[in-house]
Amino acid sequence: MVSQEQRRRQLAREKFLRQQQRRTSARRKARVRNSVIASVLGVIVIGSVALYSTDVLKGSDGKANAGADTTPSASPTSKAPDPCAKPAAGSAKKLSWKKEPAMTIDTSAKYTMKLATTCGDIDVALKTAAAPHTVNSFDFLAGKGYFDHTKCHRLTTSDIYVLQCGDPQGTGMGGPGYTLPDENLKDKSLKASTYPAGTVAMANTGQKHTGGSQFFLVYKDSPLPPQYTPFGTVSEAGMKVLQKIAAAGSQPADPTTQNTAPNATVVINKATVTKS
Repeated sequence: MVSQEQRRRQLAREKFLRQQQRRTSARRKARVRNSVIASVLGVIVIGSVALYSTDVLKGSDGKANAGADTTPSASPTSKAPDPCAKPAAGSAKKLSWKKEPAMTIDTSAKYTMKLATTCGDIDVALKTAAAPHTVNSFDFLAGKGYFDHTKCHRLTTSDIYVLQCGDPQGTGMGGPGYTLPDENLKDKSLKASTYPAGTVAMANTGQKHTGGSQFFLVYKDSPLPPQYTPFGTVSEAGMKVLQKIAAAGSQPADPTTQNTAPNATVVINKATVTKS
């Protein structure tokens, strides 16, 4: 009888052999492809010499055509250049609490959240009176350094247009250990089931009252049902930063998390909430 360990080793060997076969096949295809490319290039060079000698690429005075573009074309790239700077030294903290923090903010005062990111500062005017639990939570988490050195892990560029941040794990699965009640779902800005550009709102699991620390910033009007607590508005300067991030596009969906990460390296170096 084959033991479990022997079976495991057998499966490992079979997997290794399959990988070797794929690599051998890939190398064989590459050799064939390179041979074809070399043959084609040889024909092109010969043809170009023939054309030049018959004055097709020359001006009327026998010189090379001055109107021809001699600048080499740039090689096509799969994504736009990263418009953002390198992250500050440090790593995200893996913090967790069992329950929502006690209310400590002044709900009659104005609060502003500043996200100092690798792509520029994003200032957010918080809706304290309309979403007190959410704003209080962000004040608490920012004070603990919870958001510092965290990567914005998701950028959507079709159907809805948002940048999602707030997960120290960077997977879209992380949270602070507690959940928040939904708030401000009848905000006057949410018209015709649309979250307008500049809105900052809570992400959730799709169920009621499941907000945590993840949030999204809307860089273009997005059709969404009013199920995500809107708790802030991005400043004009902050919107320019968001547009820069969006212009760089997103990566293909990760097969494990299904996140479409931004091409830009968007890291929150530091988050602060200030009473004004």
